[in-house]
Amino acid sequence: MVVLLLVVWDLPAFLGLVISALVVGVVDAALVPGVVFGTIPGKVASAFGSNMTEVGIPILMAAIIGKSMTESGAANRIVRSFHSIVSDKNADFALWGSSTILAIPVFFDNVFYLLAPLARSMRARIGDNYALYIAVVGGGGAATHAFVPPTPGPLTVAQKLGAGQSILGMTIVLGLAVAIPSALVSGILYGRFINKRLDIPLRESMGTTAEDLEQQAEQSLESLPSFFESLLPILIAVLLIAAGTTVDTFQDVYPVLKGFQPITNFIGNVNFSLTLAAIVSALTYLRMDDFPRQVWQDELTDALQNGGNIAAITSSGGAFGAMLALSNIGPVVANGLSHLGIGLLLTAWLIALIVRVAQGSTTVAMITTGGIMAPLTSQLTVNPAYLVLAIGAGGIACSWYNDSGFWVVKEIGGLTQAETLKTWTAVTCLLSVSAMILVIVYSTILPFA
Repeated sequence: MVVLLLVVWDLPAFLGLVISALVVGVVDAALVPGVVFGTIPGKVASAFGSNMTEVGIPILMAAIIGKSMTESGAANRIVRSFHSIVSDKNADFALWGSSTILAIPVFFDNVFYLLAPLARSMRARIGDNYALYIAVVGGGGAATHAFVPPTPGPLTVAQKLGAGQSILGMTIVLGLAVAIPSALVSGILYGRFINKRLDIPLRESMGTTAEDLEQQAEQSLESLPSFFESLLPILIAVLLIAAGTTVDTFQDVYPVLKGFQPITNFIGNVNFSLTLAAIVSALTYLRMDDFPRQVWQDELTDALQNGGNIAAITSSGGAFGAMLALSNIGPVVANGLSHLGIGLLLTAWLIALIVRVAQGSTTVAMITTGGIMAPLTSQLTVNPAYLVLAIGAGGIACSWYNDSGFWVVKEIGGLTQAETLKTWTAVTCLLSVSAMILVIVYSTILPFA
């Protein structure tokens, strides 16, 4: 249904995804015990609302951040600072490294919100390589999101597979050892490969046109905000979120941290941290452009209108995935594959991969597979952390129409569906395969049993 509506008939993404969710829900009602036909529209709306609760404010604030950082010249200033360290030829490493590091304390979606303006400004300044920049931001961020706790997928699976901090600590260490090389393969190497074959132009996104970006690229350095002021919105978001993540992760090890938890939970919540970052970036925009307050308000409203469309598309993609999950396809696939006799690591990877493709969510695929594999952990001849990473490798594979992350990359990046499939979807497929190869190699050489 989703391919027919979005690709063949070329319906608007929001409309096609809602219709597809309703159709899947009707099939659920016909085939799945306990799913009542009359409740399907309400379930679709509820799933849409649940996804909007998660992404609504962050995407709207990301729209303000993106508009403000671009129009004020802040993104341009950061890009020029990157150029002082690396050449145009290696500019992709700056974005790749930033994405890889930021995605350890910050969810991937939020990393993409923060770095997309930099990728677009770098494309405007250099004149090409946008496919490469999308690939490196996606590859770096997705890798640490899938393999390095405290992001929820690997953290939850590690807790399911073993008690105590030993497995968590080993998962962090081995996760970095898997994430960095696999992100190099899927981000840098594949990015440079596809970049030679796919020229993606700059299009209007988050209220900023290609012409705006090109004009920014021609501005003198003196007319741009300082590097610190330019970077401040990103620093605020990352540090506040990291504070919340750190306290939540280590409060059991260091009980004194529990006293700070109410504060860090507040400031570290993405709704607050991105709101504060949006305020800071918007004030820089107002100061640098020096136009009437009403014009500034109108510009921010325009960004919010674009962000609202992106939030609606992302949430409808999540609703489509939720209707697939309602069919119980995840446990059915997982149980059917759990006795293949191909080794626990490969079995876990395959289960997570198929569940991910079937219902769209990396975290749900990882948690579902973790629950299936937990009783089998005693049969492992290697450290359980390798099982966590095998599940993560399967869970990150093949982001497509039923994954809200697909729509985040497409809409915020200003890509077509075909361009998103050739960049982001291909990156996640390569990331999955290369990571699983590394897990097999590491577990063979260094089992840490």
